[in-house]
Amino acid sequence: MAGILGSIRNLFGGKSASSPPVAANEPETYKDCQIFAEPMPEGGQWRLAGRIVKGEGEAAKEHRFIRADIFANRDEVEAATYRKARQIIDEQGPALFR
Repeated sequence: MAGILGSIRNLFGGKSASSPPVAANEPETYKDCQIFAEPMPEGGQWRLAGRIVKGEGEAAKEHRFIRADIFANRDEVEAATYRKARQIIDEQGPALFR
């Protein structure tokens, strides 16, 4: 029964629990933060998702984000993820990691 429900969900664009974010090769550095593009595969397309990390090791602070934006190809979603992360950093500044 669970297999049938999963198939129906996938047919109608439902998100599979086994589709974790896919990390890009290299993070981008912006204002002392590392930006990681981690788009999520969804129905043959890609959902915008990523992480912003400030600091290293035990002192590192992280902010994850997922947006409703969907893209047809991987390169476009990664470029949009970096733009969105820079916007988040600019708008929220130090409050992003409080």
